[in-house]
Formats: sequence, structure tokens, C-alpha cells
Amino acid sequence: MATFKQIGLVGRPGHAGVVETLARLIAFLQSRQLDIVLEHGTAELLPAAGLPVCKRTELGAASDLVVVVGGDGSMLNAARVLVNHNVPVLGINRGRLGFLTDIRPDEIEDTLSAVLDGRYHEESRFMLEFEASRDGELLPGGTALNDVVLHPGTAAQMIEFELFIAGQFVNSQQSDGLIVATPTGSTAYSLSAGGPIMHPSLNALVLVPMYPHTLSSRPLVVDADNEIRVRVVKQRAISPVISCDGAVRFHTEPGDEIIIRKKAQPLRLIHPLDYSYYEVCRSKLGWGNRLVKDDA
Repeated sequence: MATFKQIGLVGRPGHAGVVETLARLIAFLQSRQLDIVLEHGTAELLPAAGLPVCKRTELGAASDLVVVVGGDGSMLNAARVLVNHNVPVLGINRGRLGFLTDIRPDEIEDTLSAVLDGRYHEESRFMLEFEASRDGELLPGGTALNDVVLHPGTAAQMIEFELFIAGQFVNSQQSDGLIVATPTGSTAYSLSAGGPIMHPSLNALVLVPMYPHTLSSRPLVVDADNEIRVRVVKQRAISPVISCDGAVRFHTEPGDEIIIRKKAQPLRLIHPLDYSYYEVCRSKLGWGNRLVKDDA
């Protein structure tokens, strides 16, 4: 297991509990005589900390481990930048669900002690990236841990597009859009649109039509190594947009092809040794517990 000496910290702004947790976290890390560097926005939450500060785009290169304090949204935002530096990431939950930030604030000392002593589980979560082809020119897009979504934007109107997988035409659709989700994202927007839950170890994508015009348009699970292409057909009064993990990244034009691929570099997530994906699902999704307990 890797030894962590330089710890980067990212905190969600606008949440009083985050400041409290960051202060506690810093005190613990300093008691372990570790070097700490704060992401620029996080340093503004702790003006008296007196610690080194760097931009988020530089934090991964300056750290052996990055700890994100916030909710899943904070982790998603950080992951899109940190993945480029191949730095492991650990999440402390100060949000609501906590699928990605799975450590409770009251567990900081015990859990981080184990992690710093080499007792942890590292998991790879693959990400997606997209670009757009317009009139023969490739335009930059974005990166997503959960999903890349084609949708109408602010207009409540159906859009029309063609879908290609691994170079093969699949179908044309009239719907409110299309969600292309990773296993990590299968418990997010995709799930609310009727998609299946996929274990994060799977090398698969799920393509979920959003309110399709035909009932035969159903979620489709495909190999994640396949390239997904979505060709936008001319719309009457709207220009559909592409979002990555809920953030708008691109405004399409008629004839654009959106090219979605698995990103070469995965995100490295750190979990406690007792981490269980199914336990997380039971807790966050309200699944039933055991009916008969094992004998002690």
C-alpha cells in the first residue's frame, strides 16, 4: 500500500459543517506530522489556517492523497480535475446521500488512522469523456464520473437524434434526451429515469432514454469500451445541450455528432477496509435488512 505524506484538502463552500470538519481534519493530520495543502477555494473557508495553497488544477500534482469534504457533488467536481493526476481520493460526507463520500465526520480519526497506516481498499472507477464533431472539426467537450446527458436545456420539448454504438447504427429516437451513465452514475440520474443499478466493478455503460416517444425504447447496457455516437437532428426551436454530471458543457447545433468514450485514466477511490457497496445501497436507497440474523 502507498504511504501518504502530502495531503490535499478540498471542502464544499457554503456549508458550516464543512468548516468544522476541515478544522478537525487539519488538527488530526498535523498531529500525524503530515504536510497539508489546501485547494484555493477551501483556503478561503479557513483564512487563519496558515497552510500552503494551490489551484485545484495543481492540487493533484502536489498531493499523495486528496481528501474531499462535502457531498457527492463535491466529489464529482473534484474528480473531473484530479483524475488527470492519478492521485487517490478519499471522501468525508457532509452532504445527503454519500455514495462517493462514504466516511462520516465522527469517524475521521479512526478511519484516517487506518488509511495512513496502509489499511484501506483502493477502487478504480472509470470515467467518461466526450467531444463533438461539427463540419469535420473536433470541438472539446468534457469529463464525467456519473453521466453524460443530452437534453433540451431549458425548453420542455422532445428532441430527435440518432444513436450509434461501436460504429453501428442502433436507432433514431424522439425523447426528452439520453443519459449515458457509468456504473458509478447508475445510482444517480440514470436510476431516477428507470435505469438499472450496476456494480461499480463492471466495465459497462447504460444508455437510458428520457421519456421516449415509443415504449419500445428501453435502457440498454453495453460494453464500456464501445464508442457511443449521438447525431443531433435539426430541432424546431431549441438547441439541445450536453451536461457532464449535471453541469452544462456544450450547446449543440444541427448535424453535430457527440462522441462519448471511456476515459483512459480511472479515478482512484480510497475506502475503509470494511466498505461494502451493498451496505451503501441498503443505507442510501432504503433496501431491506436481513430478516434472520446470523447466530453470534
